[in-house]
Amino acid sequence: MSTKAKRKEEYEGRIKQALVILNEVSNDNTTPRNIRRAAKSALDTLQVLDLSLGVRAANAISILDDISQDPNMPPYTRTKIWNIVSLIEAIKD
Repeated sequence: MSTKAKRKEEYEGRIKQALVILNEVSNDNTTPRNIRRAAKSALDTLQVLDLSLGVRAANAISILDDISQDPNMPPYTRTKIWNIVSLIEAIKD
């Protein structure tokens, strides 16, 4: 297996992990609606197959970065958002 194929497989694994966590956040009723909506938007962005992995990750990070400073966000949700960002920020084209 080539280095490029291994890297792509690793990136796809990172995106799958991020999708699981984003799904948890978007379905958590204790999280404010605007944050759940942004998590759902980031989840949808990561699933757009027309874009490369790097572009999808960058778009999702942009969405999550916008909400990560929301003062209404519960601390445990903020930690999840930071975990997602750190997972996918290593994804490059």
